[in-house]
Amino acid sequence: MRHHHKSTVLAAAIAALSLGLTACGGGDDAAGAKDAGSAGASKSAQATTDTGAAAGGADQTTAKNGSGSTGGSTAGSTTGGSGTKGPTTGSGTGSSGGGTGSTKARACASGDVKVTAAKADEVPTEHIVLTATNTSGSACTLLEYPLIAFGPIQTAKDIPAVAKSKPAAPIVLKPGAPAYANVRVALGGAHEDNKVVKEFNVNLFAAEGPAEGSVVVKAPAGGLAVDEAAAKTGYWTYELRNGADEF
Repeated sequence: MRHHHKSTVLAAAIAALSLGLTACGGGDDAAGAKDAGSAGASKSAQATTDTGAAAGGADQTTAKNGSGSTGGSTAGSTTGGSGTKGPTTGSGTGSSGGGTGSTKARACASGDVKVTAAKADEVPTEHIVLTATNTSGSACTLLEYPLIAFGPIQTAKDIPAVAKSKPAAPIVLKPGAPAYANVRVALGGAHEDNKVVKEFNVNLFAAEGPAEGSVVVKAPAGGLAVDEAAAKTGYWTYELRNGADEF
């Protein structure tokens, strides 16, 4: 009986020791598995980080070379900016260039022009041609028509203008350039109420009306037989035109 009891106690002790060893082994296995899993996760994370860093470095290298999205955008912006800084193109031709621009030159004053008179090829003389030459150093606009006084300015008859001779645009004279006006001084009749003049006055228009001062014009040799009742003037024009300047 005592021997059997000892055997039972020994068997129980051996079983308890086996269970303890089994429990310790299981814990070690679980810990090892956990450590292995953690190590694998760490390696995976490190690999991902290394891959991202490599990709980031590649992106930065690409951007520095100007082929990436950042470099391309920067290059595009720079190109666009330089493109908008090109020279401004414009017409830039003013009236002072000969009357073709949109910027109007100042009105010619009496001190800006020299006016001369010449007889037409008629006998007796019915018409003269006035030539106004810009003697100033800048362009000016010869407005409307010559204001002619065949006698004292205060009492002389106003010589009317012929509407059909008016040009389409104001006459702009460069320095040294001429303009012309055809003037009828008489009808050529033997019994007209003519008076002989050796010189006469020509005034110019300003923007708001007659300009100050006038130009004294010498009559052609021998003087002019003028009939103020029949006299008419054409507008200033760049050249005399058939039809428009015949009256």
